[in-house]
Amino acid sequence: MDGVAEWFERWDALAKTGDVEQMADMAMFPINAVTDGAATTWDREQFLRDMGAQVGGDLQMESVRTPHFVNENLVFVITEGTINGMPVRYGDLLVRVKGEWKFQTMVQGGWGE
Repeated sequence: MDGVAEWFERWDALAKTGDVEQMADMAMFPINAVTDGAATTWDREQFLRDMGAQVGGDLQMESVRTPHFVNENLVFVITEGTINGMPVRYGDLLVRVKGEWKFQTMVQGGWGE
């Protein structure tokens, strides 16, 4: 998967430990956050605040990811799994910048209207 699986392994490990600073280093800001009826952009500060409230602690995650390459530098990844036993389905856009994947857009239903 051209490094995408390894990128998510690192991302998940950081999420489990709550290391949002290093997670932010893996991102391309501003980040797009899209849900039902709403789309916002997050700068690093908002990412640290909002993601910091969601990750770490007793976080239990299981995921199956399916990448859809737009081209060699853009991949949209659909994730289906569970977080603390709750089913989740979401998508992430990664952009390759100078040979490195960067998190740029997250899409998940259920947070908007």
